[in-house]
Amino acid sequence: MWQGVIPAVTTKFKQDGGLDHAEMERCFAYQMDAGCHGLVACGSLGEGNMLSHEERLEVLKLCKQATADKPALLTISEPGTREACELAKRAAGAGADGIMIVPSPIYHTSRSETIANLRTITQAADLPVMIYSNRVGYRVDVTPDMMEELADDPRFVAIKESSDDIRRTTEIFNRLGDRYAVFTGVDNLAYEALTAGAVGWIAGLVVAFPKETVAIYELIRRQRYEEALAIYRWFRPLLDLDVSTFLVQQIKLAEVIEIGSNDRVRMPRQPLSGEHRKNVEHTIKVAVESRPSLPQF
Repeated sequence: MWQGVIPAVTTKFKQDGGLDHAEMERCFAYQMDAGCHGLVACGSLGEGNMLSHEERLEVLKLCKQATADKPALLTISEPGTREACELAKRAAGAGADGIMIVPSPIYHTSRSETIANLRTITQAADLPVMIYSNRVGYRVDVTPDMMEELADDPRFVAIKESSDDIRRTTEIFNRLGDRYAVFTGVDNLAYEALTAGAVGWIAGLVVAFPKETVAIYELIRRQRYEEALAIYRWFRPLLDLDVSTFLVQQIKLAEVIEIGSNDRVRMPRQPLSGEHRKNVEHTIKVAVESRPSLPQF
């Protein structure tokens, strides 16, 4: 159902802290013009938990405006199931093509609680669902056996696999075949996951480097592995910026340098400063100066 490169977009803010609609329109259009296959709003990179429900729905609508007939998904990441169901219903009403569910960002649910939470939110939205499995970031692991139990509901269509263990991708296929569309959610495991059978990439650094991200995906899809690997090896220092407590600030700084955006964030986050900022700027600028020519595909 879903496949390809789907950016987890950043949320843009004005100097007064409000949403910067114009800048998001520009940045989202830039992703789609580069050949991306959809957008995910208000995830971890999109600072979703720092936004009100109304703000999240505004970002979703901007995503849908940019994607047109391609999917625009809203991330549902609420402490309580009741609040998650409310937002999921509103997402459906606002035109979301689907939702991506974080099982529980605060309370670390048990197996039965995780399954019940996912089912209840899905019932409320009545939309296609991508399950966000991220045991590193959220300490709730949606395992292949849980995916198998949930497989009786056809609304569960995809997995964002972010366990940080590349073996998990093969384990899902071995257990469930192609029941789910498996997406990699870890930037610096993307080549490995895509060559292991993942059909898509929920990407982070794509917001600054969409053409390179799409090229890797498209070349792998055409089995042009050596060409894809050459780009991936160049990209790898940048992709490492996604795997950090500071991924939001680091990736927004990449947007500043590469596409002339801004790196404003919602408190308690603050933009990078000092040596940390200098080091990240150096990594980005070295990559920009040595970027490879992209092959035709």
